[in-house]
Amino acid sequence: MSADEIRGTTHGTAPVPLSVLDLVTVGTGSTATDALRTGVRLARLAEARGFQRYWVAEHHSMPGVASSSPAVILAHLAAHTERIRLGSGGVMLPNHAPLVIAEQFGTLEALAPGRVDLGLGRAPGTDGATAAALRRTPTLNEGADDFPQQLAELTRFLDDDFPDGHPYRRIHAIPGPVQSTSPGGVQSPHRPVVWLLGSSGFSARLAGMLGLPFAFAHHFSAQNTIPALDLYRESFRASAVLDEPYALIGVSALAVDEEREARRQVRAGAVNMLRLRTGRPGLFPDPDDVENHPFSPMEEEFVQSWTANIVHGTADEVRAGLDDLHKRTGADELMLTTHAHRGELRLRSYELIADAYGLPAGVSA
Repeated sequence: MSADEIRGTTHGTAPVPLSVLDLVTVGTGSTATDALRTGVRLARLAEARGFQRYWVAEHHSMPGVASSSPAVILAHLAAHTERIRLGSGGVMLPNHAPLVIAEQFGTLEALAPGRVDLGLGRAPGTDGATAAALRRTPTLNEGADDFPQQLAELTRFLDDDFPDGHPYRRIHAIPGPVQSTSPGGVQSPHRPVVWLLGSSGFSARLAGMLGLPFAFAHHFSAQNTIPALDLYRESFRASAVLDEPYALIGVSALAVDEEREARRQVRAGAVNMLRLRTGRPGLFPDPDDVENHPFSPMEEEFVQSWTANIVHGTADEVRAGLDDLHKRTGADELMLTTHAHRGELRLRSYELIADAYGLPAGVSA
């Protein structure tokens, strides 16, 4: 693996490489099929306009988010794209046996050689009861000692390098490196690139200590962004993967042709999050319904707080907001996630941002 599989390419006047995080949003009046089809169109748009990577995130028991199976979605996207990096932002490792993830992403690497990212998180990506159902145990096992052990096990499966005497020494993740040791076998030059994801300092420190690239969830933990990035950089130790830190941040951004529509959409998104936080998850609401909703003072306070961290408005306003965020954080890459009631608005947002930065109309291989 080379650092070129991690570090992105900057296009146009963007301050750093731009990427996409897709939660496969399902709005009222739409289906998961509609959302997944929008995802294919968005991935192809992102590839054509020079976005660096396209990630999907694992969530469960959320009607408005159709990304419960990242590996399945990524396999579909691999069949409809040619160059853009595809990955998880992320797979919630405690929900799965490390061998299963090594096999899933080894398969993805075989389908799309040299362009697969395996972003890993330690949160459940859902509520505690759903996490317990996923893991078949009432104990969530999210202690500080457990995730590093799971990560080490997954990495050894990906590299097929358990030491002699280890109980898993004779177990191999396939597709994987062991195939090259069979008669006539050929070693693939690639394996999935492991990223650590976080919304606090734990994964920031761990990523730094292991010399791995780090992705921070600024879009829902903005107050922790700069402290976490500082901790990552301070903790960083050069590794075979990276000789210096590389950090991207997830940014909620929405560009529209009319500023008023941007405000309507982000308020609808805030209501969607409010319902989730209060145990009433649903589909992304229609902004018309949100405008007619009688907000309590507490609800309005939440909506105002949530929308304050969304870069939204016209294309020029969004560009200025992203430039300012990059200056404040020093992030090496900005990964944009866009939430709107209709898929066409999400597609239009990325087009407007690409145009605002002068990204190429079509990037050659």
